Amino acid sequence: MASEGHKLVIFRGLLKFKSNQQKIWGVLIFLSIVTTIEVALGIIKPEILMGSFLKMKILNWIFIILTIVKAYYIAWDFMHIRDEKSGLKNSIVLPLLILIPYLAFILLIEADYIFDVMDSGFVVWNF
Repeated sequence: MASEGHKLVIFRGLLKFKSNQQKIWGVLIFLSIVTTIEVALGIIKPEILMGSFLKMKILNWIFIILTIVKAYYIAWDFMHIRDEKSGLKNSIVLPLLILIPYLAFILLIEADYIFDVMDSGFVVWNF
């Protein structure tokens, strides 16, 4: 069956596996590497990544991006979104591509407002 061979590849065909067990190990290794990078950056906190970009530390942006990469990969591979028809795929992926940046934008704007209110002294830090 042609679709069986398709299900044993990851990274759009870059890595091919002979069995589902090998594929699961490959996915586990990939997700473990990404998680290890996240944990190592969280422990080490390199000074070069403590700069600010859009009023947030670059390190935080890296955490957000790596988390989205892991979530996308898990949904794409384990939830079999890649095997679905394009209509269903688009109905799942496109709202997320629109909503996640929108929610991040709202979060940043509101957090900046709260910081300015607390910093200017209108309200004391009571939490």
